Amino acid sequence: MADVSLPLIDPAGSSTTVPGDLLRLITCGSVDDGKSTLIGRLLFDTDSLTEDQRQRLARDSARLGAPEGELDYSLLLDGLEAEREQRITIDVAYRFLTTPRRKFIIADCPGHEQYTRNMVTGASMANAAVVLCDARYGVLTQTRRHAFIAALMGIRHVVLAVNKMDLVDFDADCFHAIASEFRSHAEQIELPHVTAIPLSARFGDNVFHRSARTPFYTGPTLLECLESVPSAPASVSSPFRLPVQWVARVGGNFRGYAGTIASGAVRPGMKVVNVHSGAVSEVRRLVEMDREREEAVAGEAVMIELSSEIDVARGDVLADAEAPPELADQFSAHVVWLHEQPMYAGRAYLFKFGAATVPGTITEIRYQIDVNTLAHVATRALHQNEVAQVHIALSRRIPFEPYAVNRFLGSCIIIDRLTNATVGAGMIEFALRRSANLHWQNLIVDKTARSALKGQRPAVIWFTGLSGSGKSTIANLVEQKLHAEGRHTYTLDGDNIRHGLSRDLGFTEADRVENIRRVAEAAKLFVDAGLIVLVSFISPYRADRDAARALVGADEFIEVFVDTPPEECERRDPKGLYRKARAGLLKNFTGVDAPYEPPEAPELTLQTLRTPAEELAEQVVSFLRSRGYLG
Repeated sequence: MADVSLPLIDPAGSSTTVPGDLLRLITCGSVDDGKSTLIGRLLFDTDSLTEDQRQRLARDSARLGAPEGELDYSLLLDGLEAEREQRITIDVAYRFLTTPRRKFIIADCPGHEQYTRNMVTGASMANAAVVLCDARYGVLTQTRRHAFIAALMGIRHVVLAVNKMDLVDFDADCFHAIASEFRSHAEQIELPHVTAIPLSARFGDNVFHRSARTPFYTGPTLLECLESVPSAPASVSSPFRLPVQWVARVGGNFRGYAGTIASGAVRPGMKVVNVHSGAVSEVRRLVEMDREREEAVAGEAVMIELSSEIDVARGDVLADAEAPPELADQFSAHVVWLHEQPMYAGRAYLFKFGAATVPGTITEIRYQIDVNTLAHVATRALHQNEVAQVHIALSRRIPFEPYAVNRFLGSCIIIDRLTNATVGAGMIEFALRRSANLHWQNLIVDKTARSALKGQRPAVIWFTGLSGSGKSTIANLVEQKLHAEGRHTYTLDGDNIRHGLSRDLGFTEADRVENIRRVAEAAKLFVDAGLIVLVSFISPYRADRDAARALVGADEFIEVFVDTPPEECERRDPKGLYRKARAGLLKNFTGVDAPYEPPEAPELTLQTLRTPAEELAEQVVSFLRSRGYLG
């Protein structure tokens, strides 16, 4: 999943249709609005099916219970067995359609809310959208959701297909009321081009042929409308941008940089810059198989050979040296959350921009957007299929352009660091001003100098385990032993931090994530000071402990799992917390009504049932000594 990427098409451009012109579009809407049936009808009426496909459609329609003499056109798209059995669309089904005027790639997107991630995938590559609604039910929440996501993903041309008009006796008032409500929603979400069409996908009214049953409607049929929608190719007039997807080396003389041009055009003799490094060179030639080209433009795949060797790697961006994109590491962006595990501000993720993957954090959820009312809602967490405006901070600067200007340089997917699953999609609005104004201050006295003065290697010793496991007891003993040896240490303990640095936080999952983020940043500063830092926190989530590890050097984080069975922790209950949690007086208590995720590969595991705390502390000190932390 993590290798999915968002699209390469610039929504700002437009062109008139010409024979053979390609339009990418999606169909979307609520469940059972007839999306698959509509596309199937288009394929059938435009003679886009082979004779074998027609015969199979007739057989499957009869076998699966279609009325006698009728065809179930949805069967042409619902190819998964689960879809056919449930009569729903789960995956995104792509179909190709050609008419004398243009070519189409049609994505049939699922209607169920839990498959919104599939709809986002389809919309990311589309230039237009057909949003269906059932004439009996009108504009539903999912209709609004899909229209909003289409607008968010840069789609500007939308057809509102008011389907199943046969079930409301082709009532004109019904159609006009639905069209008016949808247009009002479209104005709010800044969808500039909406065409409403009354139709019946089942019987073909106003799909390919104009219907006599809608005398109140004088506009185009669905196909006529789609044939006239301007395509939106990547803008050739914009400055040249080439995200490098592959570096080709042939023999000892040739080095080429390959990718799909995101915007602009490139020619031999043009000066280009590697935006990451600032190194400038000149295009020597454009290579395509066994021939050279004089020009390559937006949307085309190309390989570039430069006249001088500069450092260019996969994930870099080559750009017009006269008009390069900005570099930034902090952004305001919209995010569509796609995973069942919620997103919390402060948790670390991987952000994939084309071929470049950069660690980063969603530092703030500014607000969630209610897709039905468009209200801005304060929240500490973002759940599956929700949309929010957020702030993103990356570990390094990247070339970017706003998503509204360049879909490729303005989009990313968000990846879970532990599972490598794609969990979200992001669209950049703008760089935060402080991104360009903040720089690391070089200090003459650094971590190496400080630790050398102390005669030790700095490290974070991160004790994790359930409440009552013995973390704080062992950490205290370890610090006493190190102090007796003249070592420089500091202990960050969960309760103590809650009295100061995190006194404003509660114990919800969002608050726990933020608490550990603050502690990890504090621990990083102590390591930079050359200290051995002992951190004693329940820290129940692997993702947060992994993010803490990533803040310091690979050999500066020692995870110590204090492995005490839950029943023993509850028997000890030194603070009476388990008793309160069982009585319902303490909510979100780890081990009772909140989860604990034990480490999968800790550097040390301490089992308190078998060994006294004094001996366990000595094991930690021995580990530090054997690994060279104590000089």
